[in-house]
Amino acid sequence: MNPHTTRSYVDEAWSDSIVDTLVEYIRIPNKSPFFDPDWARNGYMDDAVELMRRWYESHRIGESEMEVVRLPGRTPTLFIDVPGDIDRTVLLYGHLDKQPEMTGWRDGLGPWKPVLEGDRLYGRGGADDGYALFASVTAVNALRAQGLPHANLKIIIEASEESGSTDLPAYIDALADRIGRPDLVICLDSGCGNYDQLWLTTSLRGLTGGLLHVEVLEEGVHSGDGGGVVPSSFRLCRRLLERLEDAASGAVVPDVFHCEIPGERVDQAQRAASVLGPDTFRRFPFAGAVAPMGTDTADTILNRTWRPALEVVGASGLPRPEDAGNTLRPKTVLKLSLRLPPLVDGREAAAALKSLLESDPPEGARVRMDVERSESGWNAPGTADWLGASLAGASEAFFGRPAVYMGEGGSIPFMGMLGKRFPDAQFMIAGVLGPASNAHGPNEFLHIPYARKLTACVASVLADHFKSSGGLKAG
Repeated sequence: MNPHTTRSYVDEAWSDSIVDTLVEYIRIPNKSPFFDPDWARNGYMDDAVELMRRWYESHRIGESEMEVVRLPGRTPTLFIDVPGDIDRTVLLYGHLDKQPEMTGWRDGLGPWKPVLEGDRLYGRGGADDGYALFASVTAVNALRAQGLPHANLKIIIEASEESGSTDLPAYIDALADRIGRPDLVICLDSGCGNYDQLWLTTSLRGLTGGLLHVEVLEEGVHSGDGGGVVPSSFRLCRRLLERLEDAASGAVVPDVFHCEIPGERVDQAQRAASVLGPDTFRRFPFAGAVAPMGTDTADTILNRTWRPALEVVGASGLPRPEDAGNTLRPKTVLKLSLRLPPLVDGREAAAALKSLLESDPPEGARVRMDVERSESGWNAPGTADWLGASLAGASEAFFGRPAVYMGEGGSIPFMGMLGKRFPDAQFMIAGVLGPASNAHGPNEFLHIPYARKLTACVASVLADHFKSSGGLKAG
């Protein structure tokens, strides 16, 4: 493969159609079903699917077949089947559903308002990860434009990832015969430590959580009357959370939520820390004089990739400050999100969390933990020599710098699912969510130059995958 020809083809495709199509995609508020239970009636998911389907029809890969697969009661899935030149299969994955709006967008920006500022395309979903279909298809077309062969390719773009990929297992089962047994999986739904080189994800954390209900009264009472007599539901929430998290350090306490960190991952964290330096911390928009939870860069990387972490991501039973009277509230409900190390079983962690918070309720309060999610993490298998060389070469060819390996703190349920189903497969997990890109939060953006280079890297890996077979064409 000629890197200069590949880069030229990819850059032209992004300039000619991909950015403009992503602008239209960002306008569509197709929130994941977890955040929009009426998604089917609202029709936004269908609008996003149709936008991508039309784009694909204008950029079709050879004799490929594209289908919008619809199972009853489930979000749609785009499936593209591209015949190859050898009897091997590569599965390429992305998703098109989005996180909700979130507050805090700066003036002039908004979740459904695409804004192009220099190299950044702002708006919800462009980087997480609406670009995946366009990058995957363009990478394949860049190969074919040079007359280069490749394996059988299966491209899946799902629409429930931000809800924990609840619909994906059914589609994987329904498409099992058509997918076959891929020996390489390329997933474009991850992050990068900077925008200067290729970053590969080696692990993903799991996730459990849900709603913690603490109830002390049948109805609210005057705080001057009940204060000092009726226990505060908020205080009892604090006591319950102390079972889970050390308030002083932020460390999750119970051993059941921890695992031993493999030595290879520690070494990779140290290497990533040497590349990132202080940028390990600077990527986050700290307010004022807020300091990070540690100063050791390698340990900080392990904190966000291989250790559990708790966040209260929502609450109810609390009126807005301007509406709050002097009332002792009857209950508090907290939405908890507990990130789990890659090797901790999500279902076991969910059961442990429920037991920990519901047992022996403080001061006789009504306590209930409704677990909404339980997802295991993922730890990549050892990298084959050919793939390691390919990734190193792609990073040097298109970034001019070495590739870096690092775990990610988020979850991609698809990876754990595929890891179990195809234990012998190799994985290229990458993405464009780098410093300040702020997936799930306000001011999310896609770094276009990085996305272009990543697209070219995918093309390079696909070419090397074919060569790793000995270059023997099928038939």
